[in-house]
Amino acid sequence: MDMKRVYIYTTLCLLLSYANAEAQQVEQRLEQKVEGTATVAMSDDKQMTKRTLAECIQLAIKANPTLLQNELDVKRAEVNLAQAKANRLPDVDASLQHSLTSGRSQDNSTLQYISSNNSTGNFSLGASLPLFRGFRLFHDIRMRADAKTAGKLTFDTQMNALKLDVITAYIQSLTAQDILRQSEMQTDVTREQVRRAESMHKEGAINPGDYFDLKGQLANDINTIENNRQLLYSSRVKLAALLNMAENQLGELDNIGINETGQRLDAKQLYDMAVDQLPDIKALDYRIKVAERDIKIAKSYYYPSLSLSAGLGSNYSKLGIQGTYWSQMRNNVGKSISLNLSIPIFNHLQVYNNVRLAKLDLQTAKFQKEIQQNVLRSATSNAVFNLQNASNMISQLRSQNENYAESFRIAKVVFELGNSNSVIFLTAKTKFDNSQIQLVVKQYEWLLQKYINDYYTGSLNL
Repeated sequence: MDMKRVYIYTTLCLLLSYANAEAQQVEQRLEQKVEGTATVAMSDDKQMTKRTLAECIQLAIKANPTLLQNELDVKRAEVNLAQAKANRLPDVDASLQHSLTSGRSQDNSTLQYISSNNSTGNFSLGASLPLFRGFRLFHDIRMRADAKTAGKLTFDTQMNALKLDVITAYIQSLTAQDILRQSEMQTDVTREQVRRAESMHKEGAINPGDYFDLKGQLANDINTIENNRQLLYSSRVKLAALLNMAENQLGELDNIGINETGQRLDAKQLYDMAVDQLPDIKALDYRIKVAERDIKIAKSYYYPSLSLSAGLGSNYSKLGIQGTYWSQMRNNVGKSISLNLSIPIFNHLQVYNNVRLAKLDLQTAKFQKEIQQNVLRSATSNAVFNLQNASNMISQLRSQNENYAESFRIAKVVFELGNSNSVIFLTAKTKFDNSQIQLVVKQYEWLLQKYINDYYTGSLNL
């Protein structure tokens, strides 16, 4: 798996920056002191089936076309291993030939030249068994077995990468869903303020600038709803694509409980567990074994090859004196057995250069592992820091949210009493709304970081 996937959580930060520009307040919470209240929206009391994260992951594993295509590589490795084992078996070939000749030709039964029309036939059956090829067959079988194991581990890595993609898309959808709900509720608050202002405007009891400022805010809130609805739809489309289904088949998503507890690992601990648990690191070890075996296979061509061959053959001629077709074939049967030794002497330095290339491939495989370990070390370090940083920011955002909630409550009371103006009211409202959105997004970001840490520890059991 490309370790850059660990940075996928940054897409949630785009939601945060977008929300900061347009977020508004939630009326139901205006009167409360928010005590960790800006939490992820909980599921309704309605008794209805919702699609869970675990269900989405299982559907993706079964139906994602990219993953299913990658699974074919595992099956190809199995076929290659079966073929490597079958190469130890003898080659058996048979041939049957019949020809018509005219003019001067050689009679295959008498080996004499004739000048008349003739009909001839040949039959042969041969077998060849490899006895020694510089241990090439043995090394090839071991190499294919290691390649099969590496392929299976690579597929497991691709499966884990798909899980992280589904988790990311699922959390993005929940985040966008919560932002949409809050924008709808804050629009209701603004709409109620506009209704109140309209009555006061007719009676001349409100500053006209404040009245039109509130109406403009309502139009902005309505546009925010549409933008957030588009954001939610895009997130759901992305998730549905990973599950190989249409967006309208996705259904309603179940909320994920957020529990900011559990064991925290430092960067070194997480790295050590990742090296021990991740299949892609183990796959690189087997790729190194494959490269080592490939060197031995390349060197095997320095050695002579020894094989055992045997054959049967017979022939027929229309002009033959031995009788019918079948009687000639039966009487002309010849048998042979041979021991064949092939000694390589000079082949344009091809074997020598193939060995050199195989050694370079081994060095490449070792460097790939070292590079991957270095990337993993940075990724695990970032994962630990990002998780702790998100946790710290959640604590600060909760405190900020409480303060802005009280500030907005006061601003609302003063504005409704006519002792303030719309600028002060909307400024306090915007600050409170933004703090609500920031806290929601940061909690989802923490959740994604938690899943990333679980991935590195090998405990992503979904």
